Amino acid sequence: MAAIQMHPVRTESDWHEFLHLPVKIYRDHSAWIRPLDKDVRDTFDPAKNRLYDHGSEAEVWLARRNGEVVGRIAAFVNKKKYAHSFDYPVGGMGFFEAVNDREVAFALFDQARAWLEARGMKAMDGPINFGEKDRWWGLIIDNFDDPPYYCQNFNPDYYVSFFEEYGFRIFYKQFILRRPVNSDLSEKYIQKAERLRKDPNYRVTTISKKQLPRFAEDFRRVYNQAWVKHESQKEMTRDQAMAIMKALKPIIDEDLIYFAYYKDAPVGFFISIPEINEVVRHLNGRLDTWGKVKFFYYLKIKKVVRTIMGLVFGVVPEHQGKGLEGLMVDAARQTIVPKRKYDWIITNWVGDFNPKMLYIVQNMGMKTYRTMATYRYIFDPAIPFERAPIIE
Repeated sequence: MAAIQMHPVRTESDWHEFLHLPVKIYRDHSAWIRPLDKDVRDTFDPAKNRLYDHGSEAEVWLARRNGEVVGRIAAFVNKKKYAHSFDYPVGGMGFFEAVNDREVAFALFDQARAWLEARGMKAMDGPINFGEKDRWWGLIIDNFDDPPYYCQNFNPDYYVSFFEEYGFRIFYKQFILRRPVNSDLSEKYIQKAERLRKDPNYRVTTISKKQLPRFAEDFRRVYNQAWVKHESQKEMTRDQAMAIMKALKPIIDEDLIYFAYYKDAPVGFFISIPEINEVVRHLNGRLDTWGKVKFFYYLKIKKVVRTIMGLVFGVVPEHQGKGLEGLMVDAARQTIVPKRKYDWIITNWVGDFNPKMLYIVQNMGMKTYRTMATYRYIFDPAIPFERAPIIE
């Protein structure tokens, strides 16, 4: 059998092959939704990905055999955060795709490993993103038959054996949960929500696009109290909060974003959006001028989106455990169900290292329908493997 050659992606022709390899791999898989080319390319564009500003590095390769592209992979060092989050430096690999050939997969893994070792890394996690964890993070290990949500990795079942036979081990599992929008909360959450609803100090309101700056500031205030210390992250700035709201604005449905207030001070938020992969499936990877017209048509005219993506909860520490999550979700249910616009609500993934969040969403009636995993491969056998620590 001919040898496998690895080629770094440099030219537009290389990128065309990189983006089109999945089309060949998934041509017979009805659940696959082709990602937007722009979303993938922007990940490796220094003008679009701010990680490059912090000295982070990435490289992307194609694997060819007899001139045919048979695989692809990316490797990266996130110097801003990820590489220094553990007791030893950890790099990342992702955007992995390969034909059903163990030799091809192992050659790709070897290439990523060699590049990372040359930069002082002692391990690699994958498949992960060169960016935030809400995109392109994890390998499907259960339920290969349902479509992915927007910017979620998708893979055939044979990828699991590639990772595990190479020596990757599960660092943590990622659970994606969903429930029908018309299902009730657990009795426990209903009772808590009723108590808060009767308390005149609490109120819940939906977002208004006409007042985005105000809601962006409320989002920032809650986020900085609820998440920064917990996640060891820097405080969100006003500009960052406004940038998030502006990015969401084209797809915001005001019925899907809720803020909770106590004596008029923001104390919680529940942010969800239409699951736009139900639109993206009609675009064939392109968001050019015609793609934008089609996007608007399928989102606003055809209204093909029947699923809500729950992005994030946030409750300030003093008001946690009182049922604010349930109050906001119940307010959403009472607004959404009569309008019959949506059938399902789905979560972004929740890691098994976060049992508190899993407990919250499960008590809201959410059931696991897909399991993914982030794998780790440690280069030095002297370093003991440990699963991701549990968040207490």
